[in-house]
Amino acid sequence: MSAAALAAYAGSARYVLLAEREDGTVVRCGDTVAKAHAGDSDPEALAVRIRIAGDAALAGILLPPLRPGLGRVADRPVSLWPYGAPVAPDRPQDAPWEAAAELLAGLHRTPLHRLPARVPPMRGPAKVARALRRLAAAYPPAADAPTGRRPGGPDARDLRDARDLRDARDLRDPRDPRDLRDARDPRDARDPRDLRDARDARDARDPRDARDPRDLRDPRDARDPGDPRDARDPRDARDARDPGDPLDARDPRDARDLRDARGARDARAPRDAHGVPDADDAPRAARLVRAAAASLPAWARGEAAQPAGGVLCHGDLHLGQLVRGPAGRWRLIDVDDLGLGAAAWDLGRPAAWYAAGLLDAETWLRFLDAYRAAGGPAAGPIGGDPWPELDVAARALTVQTAALALAKAAREHRRLDDGERLMVDGCARIASLPPDLERGAPS
Repeated sequence: MSAAALAAYAGSARYVLLAEREDGTVVRCGDTVAKAHAGDSDPEALAVRIRIAGDAALAGILLPPLRPGLGRVADRPVSLWPYGAPVAPDRPQDAPWEAAAELLAGLHRTPLHRLPARVPPMRGPAKVARALRRLAAAYPPAADAPTGRRPGGPDARDLRDARDLRDARDLRDPRDPRDLRDARDPRDARDPRDLRDARDARDARDPRDARDPRDLRDPRDARDPGDPRDARDPRDARDARDPGDPLDARDPRDARDLRDARGARDARAPRDAHGVPDADDAPRAARLVRAAAASLPAWARGEAAQPAGGVLCHGDLHLGQLVRGPAGRWRLIDVDDLGLGAAAWDLGRPAAWYAAGLLDAETWLRFLDAYRAAGGPAAGPIGGDPWPELDVAARALTVQTAALALAKAAREHRRLDDGERLMVDGCARIASLPPDLERGAPS
């Protein structure tokens, strides 16, 4: 897609290229943003999503389009939007986690009967499937996989790899699903609000392990290596194009604070038999990601219809999907994946980042509390355990992120950076789940 042709559609010869990816090209022409959507988009479903974004029922939640319909440029569907200022990459302390949570809660509470058309399915699981296809293109599954595997499940080699790669601190007892979660996971807390004070945590990623006040440290030490919102130094905010994606880091040296505070090796060092495989072992890591994917319900990896019911979901939530709209208020953008689905899916990416150590406990609980306080239906009652609701979505988004990371690293002929390693490490833990501990769909 030619950016100049896209700008011409918006009526301008001058433009700023905001994004150019396989799934879309975005240019800014003054106060107008033109987006060329993916070539394989369903034009009818996309048109419905854009109509919904402009409907009065979503006023104050979604940024409305400038035109209600779709145009076409070079056989690609195109839409026009007002420009909105994104999350400031040089002010991570101002990252609007609470605003994101409140907008999601409002989206999820939208009465479906008030919408202008029948809502298409949310496309989150389809994006998991696409990520796995990209992984398969980079690292094709072995043709000689051992027999005797359960349908859709990992083979014995996959599970052996998972056992080799998981860290003992992250998997204490495979017989107990509560012990499969990372020690940094607040599911072990009886009241998530108890985790709100980072001063009680020895490591921002491990709110249960407070033993010695000398161990207290700034929870930002667990900052996301590629997320400019979490960087304490504005110079760390390298990529303003997607401030919600922790895997956009270009320099792994910036992730030095993601190493484990309990004495684990530096994440920059080559991994041994108990860590995520290095570049030379990328095919092994790809097997682990596929094994983790096989542990998901078929619907969560895009191989079956989603569970009946559901609410209006965004489908691809991260802070890069927020801009300041009229009167400086935050609005959600990018409705390509909007649709009917499990509300938990929209909380899955922050939950996955938190479980992997890319999001600190204090920030995660601010987000979770704000969502619940605004009446969001996906995380259970205030003070309750959110993970029975969020588990499937968090695992699915971990798989998607790790699969894309491996495919991207292969295309760029580089090793995984530290944030990417953490997500593959999460897949290693997921892959080691016994089959009888698999869970169903979130509500």
